[in-house]
Amino acid sequence: MSHLTIDEMLANARARLTRLEPVSAQHAVAAGALFVDIRPDWQRSSEGSIPGAMLIERNHLEWRLDPTSDARIEQAVDHDVAVVIFCSEGYTSSLAAASLQDLGLHRATDLVGGFQAWKAAGLPTGGPPRV
Repeated sequence: MSHLTIDEMLANARARLTRLEPVSAQHAVAAGALFVDIRPDWQRSSEGSIPGAMLIERNHLEWRLDPTSDARIEQAVDHDVAVVIFCSEGYTSSLAAASLQDLGLHRATDLVGGFQAWKAAGLPTGGPPRV
């Protein structure tokens, strides 16, 4: 039985995503995409937040966004919902977005460079997340 390395798994995930740079992510959100922060509380507390981003920690993500789940959020209306996931630096978010695509959310993607790239681009930070 052959096993993937984490680097191979990440490369496979990213190969099927149309990843968004910070300004492109901002435009996608303005056009109606859900912007989802999957970082744990301790990381958000130390790094900051993005105003208007929805908070769904990584361990709940699939249940909250799968439109067939009893635990879904109200915005998870169907498999055509556009979702942009972000973490701190854009690694975990790539794996998470690929997992959402596996559930049929074909418009799921992630933010290249995560929160750190968003902040470095001078885009708004500091507002409270949407829960």
